[in-house]
Amino acid sequence: MINIRDIIYRLFIGSWLQRFFPNITRNNYWTRFQLQDFTSAEWENLCDGCGLCCLYKFESQGGNKIEFTNVACRLLDCRTCQCNHYEARKKIVNDCVKIDLQLLNERAYWLPSTCAYRLLFENKPLFDWHHLISGDRNTVHDKGVSVRGWVIPETEVQEHEIQNHIIEVEQQ
Repeated sequence: MINIRDIIYRLFIGSWLQRFFPNITRNNYWTRFQLQDFTSAEWENLCDGCGLCCLYKFESQGGNKIEFTNVACRLLDCRTCQCNHYEARKKIVNDCVKIDLQLLNERAYWLPSTCAYRLLFENKPLFDWHHLISGDRNTVHDKGVSVRGWVIPETEVQEHEIQNHIIEVEQQ
């Protein structure tokens, strides 16, 4: 059923809010609004900081299976699971993938099943360890969901050896 209030919000208030107040974060926004209605700050804040999207991956020919490796992008700080050059990452690493609505529409399966972007895209709730639920950005590490402590930077692996680092990533 079409909700006229939602249509008015998306057409007028949502675009106005994003244009004039992109840094605003609304209470419980992930439960109240669709991904396309998030402000820039809300979109960025949705990331749980696990670092799984920064791992080298192999995609099967049919695109139906993603194999993760324990090799991280050279920009990922393997201790904090944060990008060392987040704002300039696309200029430094040409194939760095920006998570946006287009990526989700085309390749949400590429993200781990625990990823907040993927979960909300698939209309699923966030896990209790997500910082928006737990109130603590370290919960993702404390629960062992992040790459902290078990990945190696790509600078320590020969490119032709990356395929030897395929691992099983526990899907929840």
